[in-house]
Amino acid sequence: MKLLTVNAGRPKAVEYSDAAGGVTGIDKRPVGGPVRVADPGPKGVGASGVGGDAVCDLRHHGGSDQAVYAFAREDLDFWERELGRPLSNGVFGENLTTSGIDVRNALIGERWRIGPDLVLEATSGRIPCRTFQAWLGEDGWMKRFTHQAVTGAYLRVITPGEIRAGDPIEIVHRPAHDVTVTMVFRAVTLERELLPRILAAGEALHAEKLRIAQAYVEKYGRIGRPAVGAEQTDVRAEAGGRAPGRDDAALANQP
Repeated sequence: MKLLTVNAGRPKAVEYSDAAGGVTGIDKRPVGGPVRVADPGPKGVGASGVGGDAVCDLRHHGGSDQAVYAFAREDLDFWERELGRPLSNGVFGENLTTSGIDVRNALIGERWRIGPDLVLEATSGRIPCRTFQAWLGEDGWMKRFTHQAVTGAYLRVITPGEIRAGDPIEIVHRPAHDVTVTMVFRAVTLERELLPRILAAGEALHAEKLRIAQAYVEKYGRIGRPAVGAEQTDVRAEAGGRAPGRDDAALANQP
């Protein structure tokens, strides 16, 4: 298991961003040399945890629970086959492109050591949005990405450190539950009946996702309500140019 590239983006003005100034940092490119990774601070104040990486919309990006975004090269290869086009490292807005580690099925609270010092902890998956769709130029991309649930992982910084392309990745902790990044992604998008299950991850879960699950259980109980009309809800959201679940502000993780 290793780190293929560290990717960073610079602010770029585009027509499709609703961030202040109409800029986005989704266009991330591999960078050379060592890169410092540290906890950026609370969401709304802290930006990216990756040195030299721009976060242009602090409403939805950056902060401790989503300091770093990782995507597996194997999953990029899956999307290459699905889309019939090449996808370079960083094109999904990920900071880390990995090889040999199952990113989307990492357990919430699972910890990785990358290089000699850096330790990261998985918190959730990333929800697609209009910026991501416009950047890729794929019609219906939010809906397609959401239904496939082949997503990357947000990570918080436990121990800061410097990393570079080629560094080994080691799983140093796996918690005693079955809540994966993919399960959380599905729970907060189209399969809300899974929300009670993700509470097993406790406070290792992304704080916003934890609040969503807690609110759901408070309203519907641990069993939850039946998954009725998920497809119809998704279609309406897509028609309105929104990611599924976007009405919930905590899900608006826009690049």
